[in-house]
Amino acid sequence: MSGAVATGDRELSAPSWLTAARVGWTGVALAFLAFFVAVPPLTLRSPVPTIVLAALGAVAGGAAVRGGERRIGWGAVAAAVVGIAGGVAATESAVANLERVVVWSALFAATLRYATPLIFAALGGLFSERSGVVNIALEGMLLTGAFFAVLGADLTGSWFGGLLVAMAAGGLLALLHAIFSVSLRADQIVTGTALNFLALGVTSYLYLNRYGAVGTPPDLPQVPDVTLPGVGSIPFLGDIFGQINLLIWMALALVLVTWIVVFRTPPGLRLRSVGENPLAAETAGLSVVRTRYLAVVTSGLLAAAGGAYLSIGFVHSFSENMTIGKGFIALAVLIVGRWRPGGALAAALLFGFFTALAQRLPVFSPSVATLMQALPYLVTLIAVAGLVGRSIAPAALGRPLERS
Repeated sequence: MSGAVATGDRELSAPSWLTAARVGWTGVALAFLAFFVAVPPLTLRSPVPTIVLAALGAVAGGAAVRGGERRIGWGAVAAAVVGIAGGVAATESAVANLERVVVWSALFAATLRYATPLIFAALGGLFSERSGVVNIALEGMLLTGAFFAVLGADLTGSWFGGLLVAMAAGGLLALLHAIFSVSLRADQIVTGTALNFLALGVTSYLYLNRYGAVGTPPDLPQVPDVTLPGVGSIPFLGDIFGQINLLIWMALALVLVTWIVVFRTPPGLRLRSVGENPLAAETAGLSVVRTRYLAVVTSGLLAAAGGAYLSIGFVHSFSENMTIGKGFIALAVLIVGRWRPGGALAAALLFGFFTALAQRLPVFSPSVATLMQALPYLVTLIAVAGLVGRSIAPAALGRPLERS
């Protein structure tokens, strides 16, 4: 038992705060502290505090495992291993290098920038997969949005025009996915993969045909940054939120909007019922085909908005295959987040943080700079493999509607 201790013939209840889950999360916190004490602003130069804190974290994790919380417990043990490795490595590093790499405000600001396209794409995938349609084509929708945002902004002379053109192109690609997956009942994974290759080929051809070797125009309209009055003067928070891109704010707001729509409105209930039991939903009078079409097209619109952020909000240009797998990472974010907006946000921020950190780690060793870029993908792989917890997908995910 996790909440009680046997003593002879009687059983004494443990304090309410002493549960296996809380002990496990305490172990995770101690593992984080094991690394935190070795980096700025503390920068302890002795490995002893790191080793002690990590050992306590591992012990707490073991206690959580014995108490029945296996996933959290083993997660605490794994976090303790990572914490002790990172902390000891930090104590062996030069303080100057640590101060260049571990600037928390800059890391968190970069986390938001790297997480934003994943948030858009993951929320798009949430609509599609909550309706029962697997959307492997998120990668292609991101790439399509990135190119057509540049093309639209170039043609209209407006970043807003570019965003609209991008979302329209992403919606069109998603409509193709819906036609094949919903109406023609094709294999959804095969269809999504084919659309990814289609998007890569079309965007590469159009890019080379219009811009050639010259590249995108240097005066391309860009999504503006939003400056919050008074926030910029607040230490630490001002460096993160004082001036950030408008689409970052839109992505964060969209998390709340998605939660309200999917879990607190009748259309959201219909969406989830179609994804769980389409035959029962149809018996109740819902149009499964129409609901899935709307969900998949919405998925394309949102994913394309994430691509637009990449091209006209972040890097301010376009290059062939510039999304480099972010759509697949967005799928992993959705799975780790258990098909919920808040979980997807947390997972996207996790990936974004390690991406931001990976960009700075080559300071320690330029020769392994390329290897450092694999860090966020490794973290995502561990998370999907079950370190965070098992996810239960919508019951009808990937299954076309089959009437008896």
